[in-house]
Amino acid sequence: MGRRRAETGAAEAVSTPRRKAHRENEPVGRHFRPRAKAPLWLRITTIAVTAVLVLGVGAAGALVFKLQNNVTTAPLNAGVKNGDSGQPENADTGALQILILGTDTRDGANSQYGSEEDSTGEGNSDVMLLMDISADNSHVSVTSFPRDLIVPIPDCKPAAGGDPVAGTPAGQLNAALRVGPGCTVAAINDMTGLTIDHFMLADFTAVKELSNALGGVEVCVDHAMYDDDGSWLKLPAGKSLVQGEQALAFVRTRHAFGDSSDLARIKAQQYFLGSMVRKVKSEGTLTNLPKLYNLADVVTKNLTIDEGLANIPSMISIANRLAKIDLANVAFVTVPYEAYVADNARVQLKEPEAGQYFAALRQGTSLTGAPATASPSAAAASGTPSDTATVAPTTEAPVYDKAIQQVSVTNASAVVGRSIELLQALSTAGFTGAWQAGDVPSVNETQVLYGADMGDVAADVAALFKIPATAVKSDPTITGVSVVVGTDWASGTAFGAVVVPPDIVASTADDSAGCLTVNPLKYYPTPFVQ
Repeated sequence: MGRRRAETGAAEAVSTPRRKAHRENEPVGRHFRPRAKAPLWLRITTIAVTAVLVLGVGAAGALVFKLQNNVTTAPLNAGVKNGDSGQPENADTGALQILILGTDTRDGANSQYGSEEDSTGEGNSDVMLLMDISADNSHVSVTSFPRDLIVPIPDCKPAAGGDPVAGTPAGQLNAALRVGPGCTVAAINDMTGLTIDHFMLADFTAVKELSNALGGVEVCVDHAMYDDDGSWLKLPAGKSLVQGEQALAFVRTRHAFGDSSDLARIKAQQYFLGSMVRKVKSEGTLTNLPKLYNLADVVTKNLTIDEGLANIPSMISIANRLAKIDLANVAFVTVPYEAYVADNARVQLKEPEAGQYFAALRQGTSLTGAPATASPSAAAASGTPSDTATVAPTTEAPVYDKAIQQVSVTNASAVVGRSIELLQALSTAGFTGAWQAGDVPSVNETQVLYGADMGDVAADVAALFKIPATAVKSDPTITGVSVVVGTDWASGTAFGAVVVPPDIVASTADDSAGCLTVNPLKYYPTPFVQ
């Protein structure tokens, strides 16, 4: 620096004519170079680029602000007992569950679809879809729950505030939305043993606007049809592009397809979603910022979402994760069900298949054959032989009569009917006096508890189910042996085993073959007039 200052000082001492001569002729010394003036085009370009950058940052901020202001939010989990948020700290990693709800409310902009009496409150859930993104982004499952499914409904805090609303041990799942979307989240959490991270609640307008934003969704039916029972859906045989009112009619119709049941409507909704996913992926919407913004604008205007999802980075993070997943690994599933014992017009979970399926979801099991990387917590829950000490089976005949031993099974797995197959296994093994102690609030860990002088019986019961020795514990308050089934063992008779029910996948997002079967009562005579 000192030398550079000295040279500068010497230069200043030169007279003005001398300095001019230096500029006109070769410079004196190699440290002195003439300062070239930037060309006009470069200066203009630099100013323009700078302006664009400033405007771009400002516009991006304005767009984010606009999207943020579009959002309507509600609490994620309204359950009185288990109302914690459960949302992930980082939406980029870990398994992620998003509950997608469609409401049949006729409130506000939906008033054209019903009477004034209908136009109040949250309504019921017309659509209930649980999207599960695996921790390693290798696969997605989309689980449909029938609207007529009878399950326990927990006590819930209303979204609008006020006193908690009492639940019921046997309520229709779609009615939980009347208390608020957070109550549906709480009910499905209790049912599945999962912890849902986010929810999205859409009304009729959302379906129309989203289909318009995508430029229509392709569907196919095997016969020209017209549904005159409320949806007014009219389609020619073969392929059609539906959007707006037609798209809404397609996902709403309950009478147009199959056997005219709600379960046939679920199949049509899965078909529509699969086609929509294919279109979004094929057009690169999830990685195209202008398209993604347009879609986000429509979504945020027409959905109610939880507070944790009400920010643009979370939405972009989820879009980025979905963009990486192969369509063949996006599986559509209807939760295993059977006729409800008290009313054949409704359905209940079919066990043990439903419990097995929920356990597979919790363990991050792929339903389509793609490899899945289990999280540390899932690996621990699975109780694999490599890291879990198990009780050695008894090699000698027991010195007690199995048939008279007091062995009970307490269901704390959050899976309805979980005790049934375990009682059957106990009976087959000789513990014919075993009984069901009932359902209790869920616990995370399975245990075998035993009272005085029952350690050997407890060890044999644990060995039967391959329950780790660390889970066998003395409890002076227990008479006999009590098997407490936790959420870490939601299916099967071998602890830690994950069993996927056969043929559980109804379709995948890349399954574009075939057309929906039209209910013959809704056939439309040909030639078809649009």
